[in-house]
Amino acid sequence: MTPMRVGVIGAGRVGAVLAAGLRRAGHEIVAVAGESDASRRRAADLLPGVPVLKPTAVARAADAVLLTVPDDMLDNVATMLSAAGAIRKGQVVIHTSGRHGLAVLTPAIAVGARAIAMHPAMTFTGTELDLPRLRGCVFGVTTGPAERELAESLVGDLGGLPMFVPESRRTLYHAGLAHGANHLVTLVSQAMELLGAAGADDPAATLRPLLNAALDNALAHGDAALTGPIVRGDAGTVRGHLGEIAANAPHTLPSYVAMARATLDRVVTDGRVLPIRANRIRQVLDEALAAVDVMVEPGQSIDDRI
Repeated sequence: MTPMRVGVIGAGRVGAVLAAGLRRAGHEIVAVAGESDASRRRAADLLPGVPVLKPTAVARAADAVLLTVPDDMLDNVATMLSAAGAIRKGQVVIHTSGRHGLAVLTPAIAVGARAIAMHPAMTFTGTELDLPRLRGCVFGVTTGPAERELAESLVGDLGGLPMFVPESRRTLYHAGLAHGANHLVTLVSQAMELLGAAGADDPAATLRPLLNAALDNALAHGDAALTGPIVRGDAGTVRGHLGEIAANAPHTLPSYVAMARATLDRVVTDGRVLPIRANRIRQVLDEALAAVDVMVEPGQSIDDRI
């Protein structure tokens, strides 16, 4: 595609990296906007020589405006830029929010801008380490028919792969990513706490081979990759887990129980655990939570007590 003059509003981890990727692909990054010291350092590291300007000045200087601000600020930024006359007819306005589609860019569309939602399904460090990770990264794209080819080209310039998401499914798409990635981090952190309490000198090293294999198998085979005491219907082992967790890391008990219940439902549905065994495990899980609840004062949560 013809190289564009790109302005970036929000030089955070995502914005600075995507801008650096577009720059490497031949696009000109004309200016960035970023108020924090971290954003300015990031821009200096990844986009040397690119001026840091006010958001309206960035938008006026660019053919394509990349909005990489937090989700809750996106509507205000689009409204402010459009009201100030910084967005013009024919200009490309791109945001990288996973949750939002095109509706959040309504003020820009109203003045004739070409709108694209383009969310990279990846976590970012905000450093050069992220640039090679963009290759093969899926971007959740929402756009109108007239901008579809342009969106595909931009994603391709970054080395990514477009996944077109309907406007009505945008939040669901983002929920799937957040549930898989963000909650995985919480789950792994809790597992490392339990191993540390069990005496592991390096919980991460202990978990790494197991988690790598489990993730690869889950992505390839889904529920068929499930192993462990729930799949075996081993209520005694689950009871033992719950007792040790309650004694040593009680704040992890609710998430263990929630994931055990969800796992149990899936393996009962596919027939690997018979209902009679499943009921025994459910009783064990219920008893464990009830035992914790009686230790909590009225009006308190488990976390408050801990």
